[in-house]
Amino acid sequence: MTSSTSHSSNAAAVAADVVVIGAGSAGCAVAGRLAEQGRDVLLLEAGPDYGPVGSGRWPTELLSARMLATSHDWGYTSGRWVFERARVMGGCSSHNGAIAAVGHRADYDGWGLPGWSGADIEPLFADVISRLRVRAYQPDEAGPFHARCLTAAAELGWPIASDLCDLDAGPSFGLETVNVVGDTRWNAGFAYLDPVRGGTLRILDEVLVDRLLSWGDGASVAATRHGAPLIIEAGTVVLAGGVYGTPLVLERSGIGDPAALAAAGVACRVALPGVGTNLHDHSMVHADRSVGPQLQRWLDDAAATGFLPEEQTLGKFVSTVSPDGLYDIHIFPVCASDQTSVLHGRVHVEVACMTPRSRGAIHISDAHPDAHPHIDHGYLNDTSNPDGTSHDVAVLRDGLVHAERLLDHPHLAAVLGNRITDMSTDQAIRDTVAHYYHPVGTCAMGTGPMAVCDALGRVHGVPGVVVADASLMPQIPRGNTNLPSVMLGERIARTL
Repeated sequence: MTSSTSHSSNAAAVAADVVVIGAGSAGCAVAGRLAEQGRDVLLLEAGPDYGPVGSGRWPTELLSARMLATSHDWGYTSGRWVFERARVMGGCSSHNGAIAAVGHRADYDGWGLPGWSGADIEPLFADVISRLRVRAYQPDEAGPFHARCLTAAAELGWPIASDLCDLDAGPSFGLETVNVVGDTRWNAGFAYLDPVRGGTLRILDEVLVDRLLSWGDGASVAATRHGAPLIIEAGTVVLAGGVYGTPLVLERSGIGDPAALAAAGVACRVALPGVGTNLHDHSMVHADRSVGPQLQRWLDDAAATGFLPEEQTLGKFVSTVSPDGLYDIHIFPVCASDQTSVLHGRVHVEVACMTPRSRGAIHISDAHPDAHPHIDHGYLNDTSNPDGTSHDVAVLRDGLVHAERLLDHPHLAAVLGNRITDMSTDQAIRDTVAHYYHPVGTCAMGTGPMAVCDALGRVHGVPGVVVADASLMPQIPRGNTNLPSVMLGERIARTL
């Protein structure tokens, strides 16, 4: 067994066969699936556990799928961006837009990893879709703005389909598929933990994990709960702390790039230069208009009398720089009443690059678990086009053409006001680029020198420690990442 400095003798201790660190989208799937098999599982979550869906203790903003929740956030920031990550049971599945998408089959084939091809993961996605109770919004549920978007899209000649959960789908525009039951965001905790609560699964909430103390013949973890030290002993540790949290735990444990560790004052125990690198997300910009008075009245009336999500429609398009002829653009309108939206009298048509080539990194700033990390997503930093320009900028530029066509269609223009943001230049794209809430890649699977884990999620050189979250993805799929993250949890659970 490899060990580090001794821990406090006054620390409380707890043990389990499998310890899962992080009750987010993937962590819930791992813990729930193992508990179904009767395994001794301890699930650790840094935020609160509000119990099963019917407990009556869940805050409204975490249940309602009307809009993104802003509470229970980790507070990750970098420059002008806030990288919202939920610190609560269910993780980001408890505060996101509940858009259910799987990406394209080619995304997973492109990973080139055994067990992760499109054919391999297709049945896993079927299980995830069933567990998360995924459905498509129906036409009679479309709000007054999104109903007009559908009509305009059809008149523009765009194929109309609700196919975000089809691995073979092509370009289309349609009502979204969502993990929403009634108006409740059906998070991964409801899907995977509620059926096994009271069995062999134990849950400890409000636990802040510091680092791995030892690994090899079993493993031990140092943490605190309500400020008191806690030592967790495990046969296997599953790191499911997310794209930001998982590499930080590894680095505080002395596992990572020696230079990054030295800069933070941490001794290197296992040199893995890929830890924290390969950070990427779908970059995003928007076209916008002001809301006309008639549309504002319709929105306010709809919000007062029923369920009015901000997002209900989404389109997939092929850019002029797509190397494989597959869609590489998302455009999705965002609009709601002033009572339920932060847009304040605006509508957006968001545009996202679904095949980003830009890369960044996250690293610890010091060894303390409360220290804010260094985060640099490197948005739009690629120069991979043949002429040395940015592929990602080119995709976004093409997507804005579709967004403006939608907003300029007479069916929408009649209820909208003036353009607010001029997006006519590449500099405007760079000045306004945002994120799509889909970070991945910081503990990537593979065999090369920058790979952190093998195809089973096992951390290279750290026996008994497995990663199971979106940090495993070597390349982001061309879809929202919540369902793929749950799928990762399903896949890793089957290998433990």
